[in-house]
Amino acid sequence: MPSIVRFHQNGGPEVLKIEDVDVPPPGPGEVTLQVKAIGVNRAESMFRTGRYIESAQFPARLGYEAAGIVTALGSGVEAHELAIGDAVSLVPPPSITRWGTYGELANVPAAYLVKHPATLTMTQAAAVWMQYVTAWGALVDLAQLERGDTLIVTAASSSVGIAAIQMARCLGAKVIATTRTGAKRDALLKAGAHHVIATQEEDLVARVREITGGKGARVAFDPVAGPQFDAIAQALSEDSTAIVYGALSPDATPMPLFPMLGKRISVHGYTYKRVIHHAERFARAKRFILDALAEGRLAPVVDRTFALSDIVEAHRYLESNQQFGKIVVTV
Repeated sequence: MPSIVRFHQNGGPEVLKIEDVDVPPPGPGEVTLQVKAIGVNRAESMFRTGRYIESAQFPARLGYEAAGIVTALGSGVEAHELAIGDAVSLVPPPSITRWGTYGELANVPAAYLVKHPATLTMTQAAAVWMQYVTAWGALVDLAQLERGDTLIVTAASSSVGIAAIQMARCLGAKVIATTRTGAKRDALLKAGAHHVIATQEEDLVARVREITGGKGARVAFDPVAGPQFDAIAQALSEDSTAIVYGALSPDATPMPLFPMLGKRISVHGYTYKRVIHHAERFARAKRFILDALAEGRLAPVVDRTFALSDIVEAHRYLESNQQFGKIVVTV
């Protein structure tokens, strides 16, 4: 039987167990994937601890992303033009409770599989879809970021943060990346940020105003929320957009009412599901991302890889916040 990562209770990384589990044949609309690499996401850590928008049903699998080889086809997948032996990668499907990719085999929905560019390794392909679909939906589709705009990217050393920097550069926008200390400043500048603000060392609002000549940024892309959201609102321009796509801060998030009213700030709660639940939007996202990957305008940054047997250590590293880019588990 294949080795599968499961957990039987919420908790820290140590609750993840590698078990021999029978994987049934793929159901209707599904294929079986021989997993070669798995992208690790912050959402999976939150799901494991019980702080996510979905609750685990034990014993639970987890894992949104994977790259691998199709080994079996369920009924009704003909329209997706998949064949046994295809090398594919998985766009995160709608539910982490129904499908999980941590393991040697996984049944996944065919509708969310993509034949990625052959120039990508399996490790790179596993690091593509969560970050770039999330960034595309927020910046291209929702905020309609364009040349000449200024974008604030918080927690910018995350995989989605780096994806947002790359995507904003594709669109001709100026990027202000934030990080807690100056330790990752040079890496963020190398990744494409025009400016970096270390929020524990500098005044975010004052620095943004200085960079923008007092105008403020038109878009903010934030997975943290919490008390800093008030400063983000103050750093935005008139008729601006703040997109909150995470809840990394354990503290309450204030509603910055007067900046919102005075500057007409639109605040959006957002996840990548805004893209995948809309067929035309999803198709546009895949075209944009695949074209940009093929042209080298987008390139996933992999910080570190772990073996499947080291999944506990991979989650501990994820929660250490040391990484710059994506953490990938190889199988």
